[in-house]
Amino acid sequence: MKITIGSRGSALALKQTELVIEQLKMAYPNHDYEIKVIHTKGDKILDVALDKMNDKGIFVKEIEKELMEGTIDLAVHSLKDMPSLQPEGLVYTKTLAASDPRDCLVLKSADSLESLALGAVIATGSKRRRYQLKQIRPDLKFVDIRGNINTRLKKLEEQDIDGLVLASAGLLRLQLDNRISQYLEETIMVPACGQGILAIQAKENSPLIDMINAISDEEANQRLKWERLFLSEVEGSCHIPVGGYAKLEGEELHFHALLGNEEGTVLLKEEIVCKSCEAEDKIRALAKQMKEKI
Repeated sequence: MKITIGSRGSALALKQTELVIEQLKMAYPNHDYEIKVIHTKGDKILDVALDKMNDKGIFVKEIEKELMEGTIDLAVHSLKDMPSLQPEGLVYTKTLAASDPRDCLVLKSADSLESLALGAVIATGSKRRRYQLKQIRPDLKFVDIRGNINTRLKKLEEQDIDGLVLASAGLLRLQLDNRISQYLEETIMVPACGQGILAIQAKENSPLIDMINAISDEEANQRLKWERLFLSEVEGSCHIPVGGYAKLEGEELHFHALLGNEEGTVLLKEEIVCKSCEAEDKIRALAKQMKEKI
């Protein structure tokens, strides 16, 4: 069987799709695999900040359309880019092992958040990242930035900015971890829901679902379920700062949550600790409580 997998065209998107194909080839070597590059609205419009684009699926809609039409068999996305709701007829398979969930700083000359000069300029397109850093360092200045990882690294070198905030997972997958100046722990910077996790999408009832589920990673699947639950319950989008990270320690779940208003004048951080068997009810209750406070 020939299996065609849809992907965005960035170096990171292609690397993530290749990682999925590697796992499939190891488990199912008798099939043929190919990548189909699909350019999304988010790839084409690079001069508008994400929170100014009134579209919840700017990195996925074109790929999902081809999946529904049957021109591709699977799609691989970064889970953190996915809207809280999927189109009818599409589902996520279980997922493979996750990468590092943390955000990180890539700095031009300083080596940490603490050592950045007063009034340093940080580039990020994320309200979640901007508002959390602003709480720690109110003196920092922020500018919007768009583009893939290599584009952003080039802008850091060429423009008058002192640092970037990026997902550690992307740099690690592209073997650019030597560019990381500081990892930002979840107690400092609550990650995006699903950060470091791959979203593998298929049509309902596709035989590929069982194939991928058989080689999936249980801890990553738990994180996917709980973090997406929180995002769905708070009705999160790129217009508001929202984050969630589920950290399992044995049978105990530590869930770090972030929710704020659009302007960043209210920014709530909460942590709950509970048994993993109680997680869904506790996360729903936490989301409701934080929404009411906002």
